[in-house]
Amino acid sequence: MTRLLPLAAALLVVTAYGAAHASDPTPPTAWYWHNWTDHDGISHMTRCPFHNYDLKTMSKPAGPQWQDHVHEGNARIISTVQPAHWDGSWHPDPKVQWIIPLKGSWYVTAMDGKKVVMGPGDVSLGEDQMSRKDAKGHIGHFAGNIGDDPVTLMVIQTDEQPTTDQPCRFH
Repeated sequence: MTRLLPLAAALLVVTAYGAAHASDPTPPTAWYWHNWTDHDGISHMTRCPFHNYDLKTMSKPAGPQWQDHVHEGNARIISTVQPAHWDGSWHPDPKVQWIIPLKGSWYVTAMDGKKVVMGPGDVSLGEDQMSRKDAKGHIGHFAGNIGDDPVTLMVIQTDEQPTTDQPCRFH
């Protein structure tokens, strides 16, 4: 278990958009998918920006890099490998958690029917803990692998409390 969320935030920044150019004074925008819940208990997937970047060094004498400190607090970092043809039946995320595919592709389908396919370079925030079973018995999200290979994910579980009606709250 690691309790250094600034390290996790740095991983998110590097994963989300790659290298930045210090000579460009315009802060970048990177993106993540937010799986959030509305006041009726229905989950949704919304594309959200990271855009509160400051250009500074993380450790001198290293050069400056764009940093968006999304959240500071306790975190658990988990590397997980979903076996080939993994089936993540309808379920809510166990914690408010960042999910970063490292190898392979997977999908998340929210209760509203929106399906998002993600692979290396994509970032998602799972925050559907407040979802409620619908008439079909669905709750949270449905997830699975794309293709015939395992999928490797980095999962960063935070100490954040889940919310409702707050898509893109980390921006």
